[in-house]
Formats: sequence, C-alpha cells, structure tokens
Amino acid sequence: MLKGKLGDKEAGSLVNYMETKTEDLFLNKMNILVTKAELAEVKSDLIKWMFIFWVGQIGVMIAILNIYFH
Repeated sequence: MLKGKLGDKEAGSLVNYMETKTEDLFLNKMNILVTKAELAEVKSDLIKWMFIFWVGQIGVMIAILNIYFH
C-alpha cells in the first residue's frame, strides 16, 4: 500500500523506522516493568526492617519502664 504512494525505497525506510520505534518503545516499557518489580521488592524489604525496628523500640521502652517503675 505504501509502495504505490511513496515508492519502494521510501516505503522500506518508513517501515524500518516504525519497527525501530516500536522496538524502542517495547524495550522502554520492559525496563519500566522491571523497575516496578524492583520497587516492590525494595518496599517489602523496607516494611520488614521497619517492623524489626518497631519491635526493638517497644522492647527497649518496656525495659526502661520496667526499670523505672520497680
């Protein structure tokens, strides 16, 4: 369809350009998905360490209050 309006060389160039842009867009989207997966992993690690920190803080507070009131 493009060959009739643009000619063989121009149609081939346009198709190559479109394929390159489509591949670049696909790779970009793939990198974004990988980034989101990494972000989910970082968030889960952060929540784990926050929980450990909170448990430690509660333990220290209980120990201090126990020493203070006895």
